[in-house]
Amino acid sequence: MDSKITLSFDKDTIEKAKAFAEAHNISLSRLTEFLYAQITSGDYKSLDELPVSDWVHAVAEGQAEYHTKSSRKSLKEDFFKSRK
Repeated sequence: MDSKITLSFDKDTIEKAKAFAEAHNISLSRLTEFLYAQITSGDYKSLDELPVSDWVHAVAEGQAEYHTKSSRKSLKEDFFKSRK
C-alpha cells in the first residue's frame, strides 16, 4: 500500500529531478521511492558510505545540506518568539 509524504527541496533540484524522471519515463514519486529503496537496502553507517551513482549526481547540484529536526523545546521557543 502506498503512503503519501511531504518533502521540501531546493527549487532547482526539483526542476532537474522532474526533467530527469520525465526523460526516463518515470514519475518523480517512483524515482524518489527507488532512491530510498536503494539507500535502505544496504547497511550503511553514515551518509558518506551511501553508493551514489552518476545519474544521481546529474540530478543534484553542489554540496548536499542535511537538516536535522529541531527539538520540541526549540520549536516551542521559536513559536513564542514569533508571537511577540
